[in-house]
Amino acid sequence: MAAGLPDPKEIEELLLGGELRYTRVDAVRLSGVTREFSGRLWRAFGYPSMPDDAVAYTEGDIAALCRIRRLMEDGVLDENGVVRLVRAFGQTMTRLAEWQVNLLRSMLVQDPDGQPSSEAVDTIVDIAERHIGEFEPLVVHAWRRQLAAAGTRAMAAAATRENGHPAGRTPTTVGFADMVSFTQVSRELEEIELARVVEWFEETAADIIATCGGRLVKTLGDEVLFSAETPEIGAEIALTVAAAIQDETEVPDVRVGVAHGPVLPLMGDVFGTTVNLAARLTSLARPGAVVIDTELAAKLEKDPAYEVTRIVRRPVRGLGIIQPYVLRRRVDSTPAQEPSQSGSA
Repeated sequence: MAAGLPDPKEIEELLLGGELRYTRVDAVRLSGVTREFSGRLWRAFGYPSMPDDAVAYTEGDIAALCRIRRLMEDGVLDENGVVRLVRAFGQTMTRLAEWQVNLLRSMLVQDPDGQPSSEAVDTIVDIAERHIGEFEPLVVHAWRRQLAAAGTRAMAAAATRENGHPAGRTPTTVGFADMVSFTQVSRELEEIELARVVEWFEETAADIIATCGGRLVKTLGDEVLFSAETPEIGAEIALTVAAAIQDETEVPDVRVGVAHGPVLPLMGDVFGTTVNLAARLTSLARPGAVVIDTELAAKLEKDPAYEVTRIVRRPVRGLGIIQPYVLRRRVDSTPAQEPSQSGSA
């Protein structure tokens, strides 16, 4: 242990909210789950495997296992359902925790390549000790808000099935925004500068998607995937993201590809031919442009806010020959947030 740094065990117990006092054998006995099932759960959470005699579990760990056991006993979830749910929690919280630690580190460590001083570590520990109780309810609040939004989308999907759409395949507008020449940019910039560019791109895209009423499905560094319940919302997101990034001289332009059709939502992601088509359309777009598919073009061609232009048919991998269109905002129209005064093209 480096001089002046806190004991790692003390920090771990502080963040876990309890003393490490139980072995794996204790945890299995006290929670009433099997050894094999506890192993599946811990791997799904993303926790490392521990020897049976290692004192590595808290009262909170036992309580979590007991809650999971009760959910199964009450018939809410079966074993496989629990493992899938736990894996979703684990993967989400892993990223959240890394993000939070990196944020605190960036605030307290001046040299991004250096190690935090003992004073910086003490400050981080002090923040955790005094304020972790305030952070925890924020996580639950954000989860409930997102759960409400997801539940509303699920109800809308159920309504579409009654109208003849395939079960689970709700017509959705999905799009990719991809930074142009990212590989070249990554070679030219220092790591910290590249990280700032990516962070700005993700934050800008996420804010626009939320403001317009869409959903950020995932980020992939130089690319974001979004979805929207209506073609108009999807169009607004695509055009606004392309324009916002184009206005920023320090960030490469983006290409945006958008398609409309049935998608399969699964574990927070979306799958299907419509998603694949949107990805292929992105590769056809020029920097700063938005390219859409035939279905979305048909939905938007009579909308006075947009201009849809047919371009040359192209072969794309896995989908054959497709007919792409370029989407632009009509010059004499205003963005969707401010209704057009003329009401006509």
